[in-house]
Amino acid sequence: MKITTIISSKAIRRTLLISSITVVLAACGSEQESAAPATTSAVAELTGFETQVAQGADLFATNCAACHGADRLGLIGPALLPQNLKRLRKNAAIATITAGRLATQMPPFKEKLTTQQIELLAEHIYQPLPQVPTWGDTEIIKSHTEFTSTDQLPAKPIHNADPLNLFFVVESGDHHVTILDGDKLEPIHRFKTRFALHGGAKYSPDGRFVYYATRDGWVSMFDLHSMQMVAEIRAGINTRNIAISSDGKLVAVGNYLPHNLVLLNANDLSLHTIIPVADEKAQSSRVSAVYDAAPRNSFILALKDIPEIWEIPYTTDNFSVRKIELKTPLDDFFFDQSYRFIMGASRTGGGAVVDIELGKKVSELALDGMPHLGSGITWRRGEQTVMASPNLRKGAITVIDMDSWLPIKEITTKGPGFFMRSHENSKYAWADVFFGKNRDLVHIIDKQSLEIVKTLRPEPGKTAAHIEFTRDGRYALLSIWEDDGALVVYDSNTLEEVKRIPMKKPVGKYNVYNKITRSEGTSH
Repeated sequence: MKITTIISSKAIRRTLLISSITVVLAACGSEQESAAPATTSAVAELTGFETQVAQGADLFATNCAACHGADRLGLIGPALLPQNLKRLRKNAAIATITAGRLATQMPPFKEKLTTQQIELLAEHIYQPLPQVPTWGDTEIIKSHTEFTSTDQLPAKPIHNADPLNLFFVVESGDHHVTILDGDKLEPIHRFKTRFALHGGAKYSPDGRFVYYATRDGWVSMFDLHSMQMVAEIRAGINTRNIAISSDGKLVAVGNYLPHNLVLLNANDLSLHTIIPVADEKAQSSRVSAVYDAAPRNSFILALKDIPEIWEIPYTTDNFSVRKIELKTPLDDFFFDQSYRFIMGASRTGGGAVVDIELGKKVSELALDGMPHLGSGITWRRGEQTVMASPNLRKGAITVIDMDSWLPIKEITTKGPGFFMRSHENSKYAWADVFFGKNRDLVHIIDKQSLEIVKTLRPEPGKTAAHIEFTRDGRYALLSIWEDDGALVVYDSNTLEEVKRIPMKKPVGKYNVYNKITRSEGTSH
């Protein structure tokens, strides 16, 4: 749906007016003395709502532009646009402006601004810009920094940990990453990241380098041998996720804003190619996600706004796009282990199975609520392969036969969940209850009987989520998803707690071996 179909003409006029004021202010810089005359003149002709939002623009130019950019696209601070702030409710933004954000450069403004001024600021950053901002090759290339050349990196790890049993742990509570030794279950390194790091880290095929992206488009490359940053670049304004080609040569960046796929050289993150995303009628689309289909030597794109799936082979230089047309967009994917079949969910309900080889839908999926297929897992159950998916809207896990594509069981849970995990060496699947009053529970499911055999409550009242296993599957690591959180380590066979490792809201953790081998128990 185009935004113009749901916004009144009056609202559009207001937005354009507000934004024009912002442009005037931006041209004057962030100095209060130079910005004030333009603002006073503009505001004098406005009344009511327009006056308030214009005041918000003035406050932003004076207090925020130096860090977040006069255009709100971000500088040392993140981009502040409606598209980037969807996960941050307005009252949370007000709280952040008031009190600041610990372990960041975001200061508190409670002593500098009144409550009303802070509310005006918050209102301003949720206003859309009058024009879709651009972020093309000039901007991307200018943002690139290579901290060290891969030729200068050590040949062997400087640590004694198993390079394939490391965990990359995202701590969003203070915007850090911890590198965890999966054998000793101890941290070996910790470093600061940019704001709003997205949890889905990806590894080079040999597991040496880890790549990760923030919501506002910064992509970073880190060497797990020497524990140092290699390079970074800003590939977009609003980024969803990244994928690494199976040959280790390319990093694909899927963007909401602009509507494109950006390909980077994996050895230094320099810009390789920008691929606009649009259909034959020139309707563009956000990229919901990008995946590496290793057996096919191609990237697979989920599109938000047009009913197509894109496959882009990366073993040729022209990156020709193969489009699979559908009736409705599918923006949440699950792949079978062969990467021939996609199970996709529509946000309007239901789902479909697409045969990539044939290039068409081959089956419907009977899915209620909002299944989170991206966190689904597969396993062998007797003679059949099954897939299980949590659900974001209802307390249920759907188990599907991968041959018939029919549901064989719906497991009732204590509430909607976000993540599922298992390991090929474990007889259990783990599922959190992320949403609602029972967010402190985790269900343990027998993979053969499909029954919940145990429900854990690691810490009453605190969110328990996102399980990942060690390389051999012996231990399961669970996050206490709080600022004063921890990784809780369980024996995956006895289900007994082994130890706790204090951390600052550990939102995700990713084992090198499980990721690069595409373990059936982890997300791809």
